[in-house]
Amino acid sequence: MKIICVGRNYVDHVDELKNERPTEPLLFLKPDSALLPKNNHFYIPEWSQNLQHEIELVVKINRVGKYIEKQFAHKYYDEITVGIDFTARDVQDKLKAAGHPWERAKAFDHSAVVGKFISKNAIESVENCNFELHNSQRMVQKGNTASMIWSVDELIAEASKYFTLKIGDLLFTGTPSGVAAVKNGDILEGFLEQQRMFKVTIR
Repeated sequence: MKIICVGRNYVDHVDELKNERPTEPLLFLKPDSALLPKNNHFYIPEWSQNLQHEIELVVKINRVGKYIEKQFAHKYYDEITVGIDFTARDVQDKLKAAGHPWERAKAFDHSAVVGKFISKNAIESVENCNFELHNSQRMVQKGNTASMIWSVDELIAEASKYFTLKIGDLLFTGTPSGVAAVKNGDILEGFLEQQRMFKVTIR
């Protein structure tokens, strides 16, 4: 199982980090060891002083595919949720400045929170759904998938050019604005169309 992630897929997030707007999807991977086990706390790694949350819509691949055309991409997933792409922003900034890959900042152990999955048919539209992240009962991020630069189906088509998609693979589709550092004692809750999908305590 692999975790395929997408960077810079919401214009407001691109702008808040003062990044260039991409001309094609920015893809990177996390290993399966990045998954935070269910009901576990998240422990801030000692080597980062600016560990930030990024809430994202997540889809689970349900069939093997390669070179998937956009019009058929919807057949390759039937479950969705929200998750967190934890990012060591201080480490990432140094890596970006040096022109190096981001794995140390993005793919470390337990850097991927994944909520409970629901059928994509349980919501009105995957391409126009609301999701939120609350920190200690205060909303800190809010997004709608209609604001994506590239849709879920476009991302599946693009990713499958480079990676064979397999059953159980996860696709993190990018975060909206509002990313911020977490601290010990924070309680993060992710919502998809007002339904809570996960709850994680920061240590």
